[in-house]
Amino acid sequence: MRASLLLIITTLLTACNIEPWVKPYERAHIADPIMSFSRDPVADAYLQHVHEAREAARGAEGASGGGCGCN
Repeated sequence: MRASLLLIITTLLTACNIEPWVKPYERAHIADPIMSFSRDPVADAYLQHVHEAREAARGAEGASGGGCGCN
């Protein structure tokens, strides 16, 4: 009983000191373009805008706003 309590306390105290393996400034170096859904995000954003304008349903793809033009 006492050994398990000591193990739990030690685990909780050491869990607070874990540093992330990847630093925030290193994330840009490991980001792989193959992991993105699209090859050209700028072109996809433009085509999405054209689609919303043609369908007169701005916000139908998850963006905010309604068909009335108010955001």
